[in-house]
Amino acid sequence: MLETQIIFALAGFCLVSSITPGPNNLMLLSSGARFGFVRTLPHLCGVAGGFTLMVVLVGAGIAGLFKAFPALHQLLRVISVIYVLYLAWKIAASPCHFDEGSSGSDTPMNFTQAALFQWVNPKAWSMAVTAVTAYAPSSNPVIALLATALTFGVVNVPCIGLWAALGTQLRRVLSNPTRFRIFNLTAAALLAATILPLIVHGG
Repeated sequence: MLETQIIFALAGFCLVSSITPGPNNLMLLSSGARFGFVRTLPHLCGVAGGFTLMVVLVGAGIAGLFKAFPALHQLLRVISVIYVLYLAWKIAASPCHFDEGSSGSDTPMNFTQAALFQWVNPKAWSMAVTAVTAYAPSSNPVIALLATALTFGVVNVPCIGLWAALGTQLRRVLSNPTRFRIFNLTAAALLAATILPLIVHGG
């Protein structure tokens, strides 16, 4: 089992890494503004559930595949860049009005899409690998890994929820189409910027 000091250190890492800007938080911010908090909940739950599972699977050895097969790592990098840029384009091109679900083909990300997105999210990989390598090792690795994943799950939910809630609160400001367009373009640019380290430093 994780020692108390390690749990507190892990919780601090979870808090800082979960609440700071990244692809998940920026998309939740945009979704909250576009669709409202309630319709963003499946997206939010998919992020939390998908990432918690990712920590478990990374700790179980999936990350070792990239050491054994470097080409897989390169492929994941390419897919990540393309998909994040695609999502940024979708945000930039999204309509400058609220979508309450009554019409239109534009829909919020669902649970499955958000969960699967974690596997092409560079920040999620960095967080998962760091958490597993720095905090999970112990005399009982299985229990330590589950405790690490659970800690992340508990801390992650309110952190990402704040971003979705902030987007919802911004709806008061974004009633003007021009301001909404500026918001969409800014969110898209910030999302695209999250993959710059992946491009410049190669992962």
